[in-house]
Amino acid sequence: MLPSAGPTARDVREESKQQEAVLPGFALIPVDDQVISVLRRRAADTSLSSFGDRRASGDYKVGVGDAVTVTIWEAGSGGLFSAPAVREGQIPGSRQATIPEQIVGRDGAITVPYAGRVQVAGRHTSEIERSIEQTLDGKAIQPQVLVTITRPLSNTVTVVGEGAAGARIPLSPKGDRILDILASAGGNRVDVNESFIQLTRDSRTARVAMTKVAADPRENIYLRPGDVLTVIRDPQIFFAVGAVGRNAEIPFNAEGITLGQAIAKAGGLLDFRADPDGVFVFRLEKPEIARALTEVTPEMMTMGGVRVAYAFNMRETSGIFAASQFRIFNRDVIFVSNAILSDVQKVAQLFNMITSPVAQGASIANAVQ
Repeated sequence: MLPSAGPTARDVREESKQQEAVLPGFALIPVDDQVISVLRRRAADTSLSSFGDRRASGDYKVGVGDAVTVTIWEAGSGGLFSAPAVREGQIPGSRQATIPEQIVGRDGAITVPYAGRVQVAGRHTSEIERSIEQTLDGKAIQPQVLVTITRPLSNTVTVVGEGAAGARIPLSPKGDRILDILASAGGNRVDVNESFIQLTRDSRTARVAMTKVAADPRENIYLRPGDVLTVIRDPQIFFAVGAVGRNAEIPFNAEGITLGQAIAKAGGLLDFRADPDGVFVFRLEKPEIARALTEVTPEMMTMGGVRVAYAFNMRETSGIFAASQFRIFNRDVIFVSNAILSDVQKVAQLFNMITSPVAQGASIANAVQ
């Protein structure tokens, strides 16, 4: 009947022992050095290194949709692509001709005068140059050909998202990593601690914190043509409720924080309310981590993982050390229960609220008499 911010520590412990189907089960795990050791093995939710081959892509080949130009030189004047010979004293004519920019069609070919349709898709520029030279041999005067890709649309990476300017960035022959492409697109526009990199390649998508990509070379992988790089702003938060100085949704404002830091951000434990033995962190834990810590029953499972309540005894020094090493993850709920004595104080306050008017009335009546 008394008002409260949540269950007491005793209520949480008793409920964790119940296995009734009507209640969602959860595992109650007292945190000690062994639990901290297991939690250190908790891997990131996703990893860009899972895409496998981290080498730069091979030499670039022309693709459908690319824009190319072809320049042809001849050894002498008066040929197909050179100006006619001039008289003595006049400026000699050009011995080259540049074919206007062409878009590689769906058939993978471009048109070269006197050579017809030339297949270019899937070929290196050097191969295309030799093919055109062989086709023009006997028609032009010792032709020399240079093929230039002016707009390599088939060899680009698309960069989108709230944290970056949208752009299609061409990949260089040396290979480009995620941070290279992001810098070419204008860099990250939001706080790095709130930024996530999402990479979509073919039918696969992975998402990793920007800080991890910057700190771990294995995550800063080489990109491939057609990749989509999305920079997402997603502030990391935790929820603080119960007998703490600030009940709120609180951002990390850092790469990662511990429970000790989170409690400090929430204003600390309240002296006259908090039960130091009733500090809990509620989390949907990864199944492999939960199974390494306790027996997992079907009642504990949910779509997001395993319901786990990590318990801390802050009355003991070991609990304070554990809190300083226990890492908080996005959307964890930190709950500090009320001490039992706070219920006694509430009863006394309610009793005082009821009896004070009566006592005041009696005092006034006595004064009148």
